[in-house]
Amino acid sequence: MNLARIIAIVRKELRQLRRDRLTFAMIAGIPILQLVLFGYAINMDVRGLDAAVLDQANTAHSREAIAELASSQVLDLRYRLSTPQQLEHLLRQGRISVALVVPADFEARLQRGPTAGPRGATLQRRPLQLLVDGSDQTVQAAARQLAIYPLANWRSAPAVEVVNFYNPERVAALNTVPGLIGVILTMTLVMFTAITLVRERERGNMEMLIATPLSPWELTIGKVLPFVGIGLIQMSLILLLGKLLFAVPVRGSLLELYLASLLFIVACLGLGVFLSTLAKSQFQAMQMAFFTFLPQILLSGFMFPFAGMPRLAQHLAELLPLTHYLRLSRGIMLRGASLADLWVEVLALGVFALLMFSLAVTRVHKRLD
Repeated sequence: MNLARIIAIVRKELRQLRRDRLTFAMIAGIPILQLVLFGYAINMDVRGLDAAVLDQANTAHSREAIAELASSQVLDLRYRLSTPQQLEHLLRQGRISVALVVPADFEARLQRGPTAGPRGATLQRRPLQLLVDGSDQTVQAAARQLAIYPLANWRSAPAVEVVNFYNPERVAALNTVPGLIGVILTMTLVMFTAITLVRERERGNMEMLIATPLSPWELTIGKVLPFVGIGLIQMSLILLLGKLLFAVPVRGSLLELYLASLLFIVACLGLGVFLSTLAKSQFQAMQMAFFTFLPQILLSGFMFPFAGMPRLAQHLAELLPLTHYLRLSRGIMLRGASLADLWVEVLALGVFALLMFSLAVTRVHKRLD
């Protein structure tokens, strides 16, 4: 063991690290990103759920009860509805997570209060109903807070009955499996594409392809098409296992689910191709892929409640493809929504995919110059 030779190697590694600006930035960037996301953006105390109210009683007491529940800050009552059909439509589209229903006999329920049941049990015909989008477990948990919320003129007893739509038994797998499709596709496709294209460049294969009459678009599309098939195979495998192991349904159109997944796969591949034009080595490509994967899994609503995030974090999440795909997969699989119902998410994924591929092709074109 020669200490001088060891110190020489250490100096050499430090100089190489200093020249590798991306790796040096990742050393500081990843812990900073995690600290900011977990400390600022991640909040398990959900507030401001998008909600609608259907007041079929329309009395002074019903308006007072609605105001009391709104003051809890758990609900953001954005819509005032007149029919149950409007309520179901908004839930299916994913435009609201919760609907507060005041029945027509609200005043009678207030006056009766709790009644005696068989064997001395207390029966409570609660005067209010809270219809919840059960495809999101964090929404279910937040809604249950209101189930024990006492109204002033309901004799301090709980006044809200929670009804879970789409997942009445609150099975965790129904919520997790649709999200896992997006998470797995994001993790594998972005990384595989970026690393594969950088490896082609390192081995000299890319230079031979550039020398051919291929246009930048032809070269890029030809490179990513095989990964489209890989992504569809992965999705099919997850769907099959989800059905066999956890009985996860596909209540909407299976064809539309595949079309939405295809668009998301293209968006992931576009991101991977763009990262490959920035990375100089396979290790850098892997670092970049992880750096983009981390905010997506934390901000998309897969692990932590989207409604609990600050507005700035929500706006940032709207720029990430996984956020929109989670809404698409859960909407189609669990709520039976169509692509027409979720057209905003489809448009967002399409714009992201087009932007990523355009940027990537532009950089490939610059390399040809």
